[in-house]
Amino acid sequence: MNASPINWLLCLMHLFVASEAILPRHKVDVLIYNYLQNGTDLTVHCKSKDDDLGVHLLAFRNYYEFKFRPNLFGTTLFYCSMQWDGIMHWFDIYTSERDTCTYCLWNVKPEGPCLVEYKKVTCYSWNTDA
Repeated sequence: MNASPINWLLCLMHLFVASEAILPRHKVDVLIYNYLQNGTDLTVHCKSKDDDLGVHLLAFRNYYEFKFRPNLFGTTLFYCSMQWDGIMHWFDIYTSERDTCTYCLWNVKPEGPCLVEYKKVTCYSWNTDA
């Protein structure tokens, strides 16, 4: 008995729906706040291997937000360049290996970004080119 292409498509669709139900992936919400001094504007450009989220200009205490679902392999990585006053730094704003947050709020300061979680603030140094 030959299966028609429509039957194959329906089988694949059911398989996809079943896999999503069995392996639900939580959505991650990343917020990047400008906490630079003296009202300095911050330019943020975030990317992953597959997505370029564009360039965003943040006035002091404003934020940029993006949402995504981590991949099933635990290898999701988003990195951002951050520029102000002729200075450029970059940082891995989300890595599956380090981050367990689903609401990841980052305060960007000249010394580096700080992850603000419930009753806990963890500050990091900027990435180096090494």
